[in-house]
Amino acid sequence: MNATKIFIDRLIEASSEQVWEIYNSPQHIMQWNHASEDWHCPSATNYLEVGEKFVYRMESKDGAYGFDYSGKYLEIEKNKRILMELDDQRLVEVLFKENEIGTLVCIQFDPVIGQDIELQRSGWGAILDNFKKYVERVIGKA
Repeated sequence: MNATKIFIDRLIEASSEQVWEIYNSPQHIMQWNHASEDWHCPSATNYLEVGEKFVYRMESKDGAYGFDYSGKYLEIEKNKRILMELDDQRLVEVLFKENEIGTLVCIQFDPVIGQDIELQRSGWGAILDNFKKYVERVIGKA
């Protein structure tokens, strides 16, 4: 759909199994899936099967703004890779690469056309930073 992809990654001090579980479990998603402290994820549903849907509700804590981050799964390789298509037809690929230090989570996604690329990269990066902090806290590394 779009030749320009945005790429972000973070190294998380945890096994790929731990990272996978926390990345995909609704009760965990609601804890880490926000870009700033004035936003939150009050609900998450996730049916982690090819062809199935996910819906994560993103809202400002004051209730003024909100949207659903949603789509369907195209390919899944447990503990290694997820390819999904968002409801607006953009693609998102998430790779989980375990090494001797932990798991490198790499996300590549199609940007929203007409929105600043760096703003999108920093927003997704902030969410991935929250994910890293949350995982390492939950498993006792932080």
